[in-house]
Amino acid sequence: MLTSELLNAVENGAYDKRFSQLYSDISEAKRRYSQAIADFLQLYGEKDCELFSVSGRSEILGNHTDHNKGCVLAASVSVDIIAVASKTEGGVIRVKSEGFDEDVCDISALTPSDSEKGTSLSLIRGVCDGFAKKGFEIGGFCAYTTSSVAKGSGLSSSAAFEDMIGNILSHFYNGGEVSTTEIAMIAQYAENEFYGKPCGLMDQVACANGGFVYIDFKTTPPVIEKIDFAPDKFGYDMCIVNTFGSHAGLDDEYGAMPKEMKSVASFLGSDVLINADENEFFKNIPAIREKCGDRAVLRAIHFYDECARVKKMKTALENNDMDTFLDCENDSCNSSEKYLQNVYACGNSSEQGVALALCLTRRFLCGEKFSARVHGGGFAGTVQIFLPKEKTQAYTEFIDSIFGLGACKVLKVRPLGALKL
Repeated sequence: MLTSELLNAVENGAYDKRFSQLYSDISEAKRRYSQAIADFLQLYGEKDCELFSVSGRSEILGNHTDHNKGCVLAASVSVDIIAVASKTEGGVIRVKSEGFDEDVCDISALTPSDSEKGTSLSLIRGVCDGFAKKGFEIGGFCAYTTSSVAKGSGLSSSAAFEDMIGNILSHFYNGGEVSTTEIAMIAQYAENEFYGKPCGLMDQVACANGGFVYIDFKTTPPVIEKIDFAPDKFGYDMCIVNTFGSHAGLDDEYGAMPKEMKSVASFLGSDVLINADENEFFKNIPAIREKCGDRAVLRAIHFYDECARVKKMKTALENNDMDTFLDCENDSCNSSEKYLQNVYACGNSSEQGVALALCLTRRFLCGEKFSARVHGGGFAGTVQIFLPKEKTQAYTEFIDSIFGLGACKVLKVRPLGALKL
């Protein structure tokens, strides 16, 4: 459909049914997509266009278990990156993201570059290289994107962007047949090898798949099971509190967690903790302390306990057991605070926004049945809350008064992940 025709179709309601599956406010969705199409038209002119969307994700349970091939529970949520894109001749990909300079990627060169590390251009190149290495087709396109997955929100803006590039390549050059799991694995490869961040695979899988999803990373590809569960059926809202803490200078803190867990695994003769016998671990703690240090031991204990909690929560979700769900969330946070130790960075004791948000949440909701936990990587950033709907407005106003207007975002689980509309 030509760009101007696509704009008319959106404005005249042709996409309303699809929007109703993705968004609670159809009129806002129409406004957002219409503006994106108009911006694309201004940049690239009349072209044969398609619309794409990839959701953000929320980590439900499994804090820092994925990089040691444990298991997690995650969910796609009601924020996303959208793209207006057109297939083009030649080997150049052009992506203009709202608020950023245009990325121009010549896909005839698909090797990592030190000068591109940490940039969106490196992610585009890395996804293309991942597609090519797996035998998928790649080619040129131009795209305009805009995102409600704010950077630093803990909802995986980078994973959503990577999945978006894969989503477009799948539909434009591979008949839409590249699975969401394949796209996610390629996206992780791009982030690890081209962007330079040693992330796990959870973010990319959760953004791509939609709904609640259980992921067991012990095998390659991972075992993925979607679960039909909706907290709002039980009268609960999901909130993400952004403390607006800076992630700058935290790479060493993030990198130490998988490194220390793997050092324990190595002591036990394995590459990752999931392959190391838990009983042998506890038998050998005195020697492991001496070799790897106390924090590595504590982080390994967190890993084993957290994987067990994920399986317990999976059963709870399958049985619509909201009470156990909340208990597992709170137990996870207790472990993250005491054993994983990712609530605040040791090197910056003056900035402890995550710890403060958890403390104030517990005080405000004292007497209620709720959960509060560290969300995502930790150290700075976000906290996840499940609370009774009747408390949401007052809680939001309270938290915003501490961390700033818009700090608390109420989200819903989105049933669809990466798709072409």
